[in-house]
Amino acid sequence: MSGEPSAGSRADFHREHQARAVEEAERLLARREVLQGAWLAWVAGELYQMSPPPFASMVRRELQRLSQA
Repeated sequence: MSGEPSAGSRADFHREHQARAVEEAERLLARREVLQGAWLAWVAGELYQMSPPPFASMVRRELQRLSQA
């Protein structure tokens, strides 16, 4: 899977990948205590490697949401 989803398929893409995005965000957050000060750089690298970019954006939003909870 590559590229950006079209405007018409954006909602479908979100529905299809939401659960996995939450799982990825939880996985990343689970490492925060272990990595401490190095966590932010590590997360940035993990997000950079995720594909497609809209999925990485979903994970980023989930990280933000879970961090504020």
